Amino acid sequence: MLNLLPSVRDWQPAVSGQPCAVATVVGATGSVPRPVGTSMIVSAAGEVLGSLSGGCVEGAVVEAALQTLHDGGTRRESFGYSADDAFAAGLTCGGRLDVHIEQFEFGPSGPLWMKLQEPRLPDRTALALIRRLDREGKDAVVIHDPAHFSVTASAEISALLDISSSQHSALRAAAAHLEPLVRGGRSGLVRLAPQEGCLSGAGQTLPASGQNQPNTGQTVPEPVTLLVESRLPPARMLIFGANDFSAALLPAARLLDYRVTVCDARQVFAHQKRFTEADEVITDWPHRYLAAEVEAGRIDSRTAVCILTHDPKFDVPLLATALQLELAYVGAMGSRQSHHGRVESLLAEGVTSESLSRLHSPIGLDLGAVTPAEVAVSIMAELVATLNRGNQATPASLKDGVSLKDGAGPIHWRPASTKDSTEEHHREGAWT
Repeated sequence: MLNLLPSVRDWQPAVSGQPCAVATVVGATGSVPRPVGTSMIVSAAGEVLGSLSGGCVEGAVVEAALQTLHDGGTRRESFGYSADDAFAAGLTCGGRLDVHIEQFEFGPSGPLWMKLQEPRLPDRTALALIRRLDREGKDAVVIHDPAHFSVTASAEISALLDISSSQHSALRAAAAHLEPLVRGGRSGLVRLAPQEGCLSGAGQTLPASGQNQPNTGQTVPEPVTLLVESRLPPARMLIFGANDFSAALLPAARLLDYRVTVCDARQVFAHQKRFTEADEVITDWPHRYLAAEVEAGRIDSRTAVCILTHDPKFDVPLLATALQLELAYVGAMGSRQSHHGRVESLLAEGVTSESLSRLHSPIGLDLGAVTPAEVAVSIMAELVATLNRGNQATPASLKDGVSLKDGAGPIHWRPASTKDSTEEHHREGAWT
């Protein structure tokens, strides 16, 4: 539901306190338009905010949401592709979505909504939400500092899981599954086998042994099911060099929700009106500014550095600093000739060949880009491709920059390290 927070605050049905239902993707397999954690809100009058599939199943979800508002409680609906029923709601792309639907109270009467609103958070603030889905009720925990989240330090999480702070092994087991998602700013469904003797979830009665044995009345609790949604502050993009190319890259980076800093040592270039949309405009020597940001702890592994100065006196010391860091992306503008000159200078400065292999230079995918706007597209395309490569072998469509129509394999390709944000994972390791 976090994806809709910026919009729902001004959505009239929510503002006026109308009854609403929230439909959230809790399972996604195959080729699907939206990942786990994506939500859509439906008012009692049938007004809709958000989208789960781009149109394939929205009508059926709205109908189920209205039924939920009428009946009360919660429900879970599954949508896939059915060749047998041409009129069934489904995903023509061949994937499968599992959708959890529950009533939600906006306004002062909604305790969870008030937790999300207090203090009133800017749209780009870090936030996490953990909801328990395996039982009726509005059991949820709001986390205002996801990057430093700790299961063992949270009394609310212990209460949500029905375990005491003294049950260290149970808390450690929960932490192993929850903390990577919350701290990583990802979403996913987590299932934990309930602690022995804990019957807080809905139970299932099973025979003592063998399928044909008489029923003994033994109740086996269902797994504790948690939906984790987490978002971190926007990743940073540092654009060095104030020129036509950086002016074109700035709005492209903002479109992908980067917090953008433009830095140039020359004040006359940096302080122009076309850079006022940047979150920060800095006048300083690039390498000195980057080093100061590292020292202040404001640079992390999600940071992207784009060097567009195209001047060795700026580029070489800046690259020597940047290539020592674990950054998401480091790219530098220039011709192949200027690139080779930079490499020679950097090798002379002691930069290793391994570090130089992480440099994207000349910057951008080979799209035949010429104008500043085209170059901005090529840079952002390369950045997205680089982030999605992860540690897996790179698909040919990413490696060669070819069109999807000429490639093969999945369209919505993600590395293994982020799959748990788009697929349901069954975490059923015992707590004890």
